Amino acid sequence: MALNITEKIYERLLQTGKPIVIDFWAEWCGPCRRMAPIVEQLADEYKEQAFIGKCNVEESEELATKFMVTSIPTLVFIDSKGQVADRIVGAQSKAAVEERIKKML
Repeated sequence: MALNITEKIYERLLQTGKPIVIDFWAEWCGPCRRMAPIVEQLADEYKEQAFIGKCNVEESEELATKFMVTSIPTLVFIDSKGQVADRIVGAQSKAAVEERIKKML
């Protein structure tokens, strides 16, 4: 199951040294809803290797601003050193997202 990532949770996740994938989304966003099952599947499949979660931009504006999210859905890939390794804007296939996760591992 994908984590609900807020600013506070993000800071705790960074301390673990595991890669993080954040799906920035909103309830009213159609493409975000299409991405939701993909993010859930990948969160389950990679739960041992990375934290994969969702951040509602309307509830966690600080985190969205921190990562300069201007369009949703946006997936941000943070490596084990806490650096942004990649980002995807717009709905993507599971294979496209998984390819980027594997590059980080």
